Amino acid sequence: MTKKLAALTLSTALVALAAPVFAQSQGDWTVGFGVGYLNPKSDNGTLAGLDADIDSDTRPIFTAEYFIQDNLGIELLAATPFKHDITLGGSVDAGSVKHLPPTLSLNYHFPTNSAWKPYVGAGLNYTIFFDEDSPLGDLNVDNSFGVSLQAGLDYMVTEKGAVRLNVRWFDIDSDVTLDGNDIGKAEIDPFLVGLSYVHRF
Repeated sequence: MTKKLAALTLSTALVALAAPVFAQSQGDWTVGFGVGYLNPKSDNGTLAGLDADIDSDTRPIFTAEYFIQDNLGIELLAATPFKHDITLGGSVDAGSVKHLPPTLSLNYHFPTNSAWKPYVGAGLNYTIFFDEDSPLGDLNVDNSFGVSLQAGLDYMVTEKGAVRLNVRWFDIDSDVTLDGNDIGKAEIDPFLVGLSYVHRF
């Protein structure tokens, strides 16, 4: 029994050592690219006295992260513009808007002795709205500044490359005007589910 236990322990250790190791060391850079599904929360506030609904969108996303210490990195999220249709009262077409979500986060990557690398992060998001279009008049959505939280998991496919699945939450609340008149606040607060390939340099 002792010999079998020793053999099992040794084989487990060898498998762990053979697994690709994605060492997040001070001074490392990673770059990621993939797709992100941005899904606003279900209750998006009241605009012009009607319940607002903002739909979801999927776009390419990009990340760059620099490790200021072992396992601790500063990350910038970028994307191509997300586009959202806005509906009021369940049926009134209020128009559409595009936005960019640049986000700066501080991430902690948990050290593991396997190919699976979980991490968590928190940061600040500045959402830039543009190309507002509405059949109701001149629509304007103010830019938004708020916190962002995320959790993710990397799976190493090579010594320097990983597939990443992560989920982010953004605090996005924006004042909305129509023909210069205040019509309320859009409460977006979306989740972003991302699937990316991440490469370490």
